[in-house]
This record gives sequence, C-alpha cells and structure tokens, in this order.
Amino acid sequence: MSYFTRLEGVGKLAVTSTPMLQVNRAAAPTDRVVYTVSQLNREVRALLERSLAAIWIEGELTNLAQPASGHWYFSLKDRDAQVRCAMFRQRNVNVGFTPRAGQQVLARARVSLFEPRGDYQLIVEHLEEAGIGALKRELERLKAKLAAEGLFAAARKRSLPPFPARVGVVTSPTGAAVRDILNILRRRFPPAAVLIYPTLVQGAAAAPAIAEALALASARAECDVLILARGGGSLEDLWAFNDERVARAIHASAIPIVAGIGHEIDFTLADLVADARAPTPSGAAELVVPERRVILQSLAKTAARLRAAAARELRVLEVRLAGVTARLKLAHPGARLLQQAQRLDDLEQRLAGAMRGGLHRDSHRVSEAFGRLLRHSPEHRVREYRVRHAALEARLDRTLAERIAAAAHRLGLASRALHAVSPLATLTRGFAIVTRAADGALLTDSDSVALDEEIEARLARGRLRARVTRKPPP
Repeated sequence: MSYFTRLEGVGKLAVTSTPMLQVNRAAAPTDRVVYTVSQLNREVRALLERSLAAIWIEGELTNLAQPASGHWYFSLKDRDAQVRCAMFRQRNVNVGFTPRAGQQVLARARVSLFEPRGDYQLIVEHLEEAGIGALKRELERLKAKLAAEGLFAAARKRSLPPFPARVGVVTSPTGAAVRDILNILRRRFPPAAVLIYPTLVQGAAAAPAIAEALALASARAECDVLILARGGGSLEDLWAFNDERVARAIHASAIPIVAGIGHEIDFTLADLVADARAPTPSGAAELVVPERRVILQSLAKTAARLRAAAARELRVLEVRLAGVTARLKLAHPGARLLQQAQRLDDLEQRLAGAMRGGLHRDSHRVSEAFGRLLRHSPEHRVREYRVRHAALEARLDRTLAERIAAAAHRLGLASRALHAVSPLATLTRGFAIVTRAADGALLTDSDSVALDEEIEARLARGRLRARVTRKPPP
C-alpha cells in the first residue's frame, strides 16, 4: 500500500512505496481489520483531499457533459493519459468562455475521489484558456521581477510639467490613436508643439522598436513630456507593452512619460512603470497639457482676486480713517454732553419699559386666576354633565336600536327554520293530515279505521269530513 506526499514549491506529487501497515502473518483471523468498499473509498478520498493542495493542470478538454443541474463533467488529457474532472455550477458560472471539445485549457483543481464508482477525479475551481493563461503567468512573473527591482515605486515617479512647450508622442504614425492625440492637444493647448517618434506597436518587432524610440527621445531631450500610446486590443495585441525591454526603457528615460495604452480596462507593465497612466490615448493627451479654457478661467479668477484684494485694502483704509475721525469727535466736550443726554434718554425708556412690564405681568396673573375660577364654576360643570348626558343618551338609543334589530333578525331566522320543519308546510304541496272524527286520533294505517266510520282531513286551507265506504287492498 502506498501514500501520497506533497513536493513543496513545485505543485507536483510523488508516490512513495513505504508501507502504511505492517501485517502480522501469525495473527489470528479475528485480529484482521476488514474494510468495506465504502469505508475504503471514503478513507482514500479523505486522504487525497487532506494531503494535496490545489494544483494547476493543463490539458486538452474532452468528453464534456453539461446536464440540467448546471454542473460540468469532462476529462483532461494529453498524449499519454487522461483524468476525469468535475466543475460545479457555482464555479463554472464565472468562466469567461464557452468550453468545447479539443480546446487546450488550464485548470486549478483539487484532487478527490468519486466514492460510488471509486474513480479518481479532479474538482475544478477555476478554468481558463491555456494560451491566455500562459501569457498571464508570464506577465505576473515579469511584474513580480520588476516590482522587486523598484521599477513601480511611487517615489521614483516624476511630476508632469504644468505648461509643456513641446510634447513627444511615441506611437504608430498611421493609427487612430495619434490622430486623437493631435486633435486633443490642438484643441486644449495650441501653444504646445508636438513631435512624433514613429514606431511599431504590435507584433514581434514592436517591443525593440518601442524601446529604441523611447531611448532616442530621451537622448535628444527635445520634449518636456512623452506620451506612449496605442489603441485598444487583446492581451496578445498589447503584449509588446508588457515586454521587459520596454519597461526598462521607460524607467531609464530622462523625460517624464505618460502611458495611454488600450482602453480603460487594459493594464500593462508600461502603465505601471510610467510616471503617469491614462485610461486611453485621448486621456493621456488630456493629462499632459492643461485646458486652454481652464487657464483663461484661472487667469480671470486671479484678476478678480487681485481686484477684490485692492478693494478690501481700500475699505480697510476707509474704516481706519473713519475710526480716527470718530475718536477725534469723541474727545470734544459737546460729544460728552450728547452721550450723557443719550444715557438719560435710555434710562427713561428702561424705566417706562419696566413699568409696562410690571403691569403686563399683573394683568396676566389676573387673567390666569379668572380662567381658573371659570374652570371651577358650577355652571361650567353642569354644562359638562349635560354634554355627557346627551352623549350617553345617544349611545343608549343607538345600542337599543341595534339590540332590537339583532333580536328581530334572529326571530326571522328562527321563524323560517320552524316553518321549514313544520308539517303545515307539507300541506301546501297537496298532502293532508287525516284523523278519526270521533277522538281526533292521527291515522297512519288503513286498518286502524272501520268501514262507515267518519274521518276528518286537514288541508293547507280548511278541513273536510268524510265517511269510509271502502278500503282497497294495499
């Protein structure tokens, strides 16, 4: 019996043939540990899932089944072997492509075992196309390498010049990106000159061409800022901007660089190394130059602030002059007499106000006392009792009427029920109640009456008396 051991750091498995259990051949049969098949499969499954971490595996997708449950069942194979896989619905809804037979894929999975059949299988947690996965792995490797060297450090990023005299553009001279950049630069800041460094931006030769153009622009030092731009595309289309040579050329540039590559969702190594990153080439053009309208507005605001500051200074001087003049007036003896006269008027007004306030408070207390007296007056209590009596009388009349109506309703229901079971109701349908005339006994049998005996029949309306002349046989 063998067990699995994990090789740390490489994500592979090694099978060690060390025995797990020493069997005592001399032991009695009763000492044997006997597994059921279910127990064995359960322990093997637990051993696999506990001993192995998640692994990455690449292979060709085949035997794809997609039942109504939403789960995916398929196999991954290479030239010499294959393995069964299962990917449950809560995981496969996040897959960004439609899998098909024969497709080369890369999967992250856990090793497990399907107990009912004893089949070894992989539980897939993530699935991607193999080609794109390889590019992404290479991108992550380069990103980690350059980050460790400090190429992405925020401390080394330079600020952009606020008013560049000349803007350099490193891009394809025939693409739409360069036209967008020129239009925006012309519209936003016409004084800035533009110098284009033409280069390839796609294909195997693009990376060295971009690095060479960046080095040339840095060596000639003709521009205040550089724009590295390209239109949108797939990961493969933008791969030149993930090249290590391009990243190092950006890092070595003596001129600040703004990266405007692809669309907003595209992110390359060039974006990380550049001094600033714009979501699109047009955004890069807007980032490197100011808006003419904004500059004019800023100048207008500055002029307005200067005018406002001058006006404030004049107002301060006027106030200061007015203060000096006022102090000069206060020092005059006539001003002191005016102040004393004003104080006398103020005291007189305060005295009159105090008197009016006292009278108002006394009047208010009298009004409150009178109101309390009215509230406790017997006449007021009588009016309250009359209102309550009228309300109670109205409630009594309403309750009595409701009770009478309810009793009448119940009486009607009882009368209809009694009429329904009354024998008199049967008479209206042509039946009669027959009794012996002599004693009024109810007759229900022809044998209980003799011939020539008088009988009486009660109809729905009225009565009949008859004599028995014949009794037909039943």
